[in-house]
Amino acid sequence: KPYWFLEGVERGTENCLEGYLFPDTYEFYKNSTPREALERMLNNFENRFDGEMLTQLEALNGRLTDNYTVREIVIVASLIEKETDGTDRDKIASVIYNRVNSNGETAGFLLIDATLAYVNGGKVPTDADKQIDSPYNTYKYKGLPPAPICNPGMDSIQAAMHPDSTGYFYYALGDDGVHHFNKTYNDHLNFLNSQQMYKK
Repeated sequence: KPYWFLEGVERGTENCLEGYLFPDTYEFYKNSTPREALERMLNNFENRFDGEMLTQLEALNGRLTDNYTVREIVIVASLIEKETDGTDRDKIASVIYNRVNSNGETAGFLLIDATLAYVNGGKVPTDADKQIDSPYNTYKYKGLPPAPICNPGMDSIQAAMHPDSTGYFYYALGDDGVHHFNKTYNDHLNFLNSQQMYKK
């Protein structure tokens, strides 16, 4: 079935294809139509998310407490894509799954700034933004947002399928320009207090 991965996606809505327009280098004829461009990107996604990937997804679902659909994997991958510094995708994936699947440290809330940036026009989120009433506000609503927030590349999709096994629930960018990961809120807070960039 063509574009089987779009099953359940409401066609014709704004951003309905977000997440599936696979980022890659494409060559188009000058007279190519927008539809042809979109179909090239969707075909690329379909070719890459093949039977082997579905087998990997089945293995992932065997590891986790919840079963994830292809769409949910793409949503997770989009969060990773927007949050990663380029070296820590697997760790960020572990934090996402730890948060979603636990009633512990974060009580099921993802607390991801990138989802706020998605609804506030791409601006760096403020504390006030955490009060925005949107299903993409992962400070206000538990679990995954309703749809991808970008078109993730294969590295982020693979990270979503192969998260590190960690006890991390928190991460934050340090003065050194890389993310630092912690298991408890107290450790996370101590880290923030130790960094110049968070001192007012």
